[in-house]
Amino acid sequence: MTSIDRRTEDRIHRLSCWNGSISIEALHGGLSNESYLVSDASGRHVVRLGVDYPFHHVSRDRETMTARAAHAAGFAPKVEHSEPGIMVTQFLTAQTLTGADIATRSDQIALMLKRFHQEMPHHVTGPGFMFWPFHVVRDYARTLDAGNSRMRAELPRYLSLAAELEATQAPLPIVFGHNDLLPSNILDDGVRLWLIDFEYAGFSTAMFDLAGATSNAGLSPDQSEAFFNAYLGSEPSAELGRAMAAMQCASLLREAMWSMVSELYLDAPGADYVGYTADNLKRLDEALDHYHSIYGKQTS
Repeated sequence: MTSIDRRTEDRIHRLSCWNGSISIEALHGGLSNESYLVSDASGRHVVRLGVDYPFHHVSRDRETMTARAAHAAGFAPKVEHSEPGIMVTQFLTAQTLTGADIATRSDQIALMLKRFHQEMPHHVTGPGFMFWPFHVVRDYARTLDAGNSRMRAELPRYLSLAAELEATQAPLPIVFGHNDLLPSNILDDGVRLWLIDFEYAGFSTAMFDLAGATSNAGLSPDQSEAFFNAYLGSEPSAELGRAMAAMQCASLLREAMWSMVSELYLDAPGADYVGYTADNLKRLDEALDHYHSIYGKQTS
């Protein structure tokens, strides 16, 4: 088992929520936060450590509020304790999904996502947070330029691409989105599905979650279409179909630029941001080839 920093261990031990003595085990796989599995007399719990990340628009107070709201709405494990920089949640005996799981269970996941979009606005509290991926891309470009990123020379191209993709978006109702639908943020306990990790959750259109769920899972165009159809309950119009394909590209662009910013400012244990950037840029190129082969390139 990986050793745990003594200060971190002491910090976790000092939390007031434990029932008797505890044992602590590091959890791995996250790209931006430190998480630990803690066992006490009442069971097992997940401790998540993380400060605010202004460069990623992440507020821990907002994340905790959303996690509580998601539990109240029936989508997430219970938040058992929180204080600045720490959130303790119920541990779920569950498996994280893979891209293949998203493909084979697209109807179930799409319908869960639709319920999340519809029900979460009734549970979130406080000031509303708007997540618009094209604003995020533009702000990431400013952050990367100011930080003298190794990708600085590519920023004009990314901004031009974002403008092209944004111009195709069709008007949709505002919903409350998760906005970080990596397969690993969907869990299956054998009975039902759960959502975790609400750092980027906020009001948006459904399109970004639909595009993120499918593009992050590496679904084929046909599989993505099946997911979209399940969410809508019918086949989309040509306008919506194009907007979805464009947003899938935007999702990969945003994910790649998230990683570029993380290269500058984060150092999560085991995270390979340079490799993650390269992987998402490769997938973006593939998605763009498909998108442009069907819809052509925008001219101005």
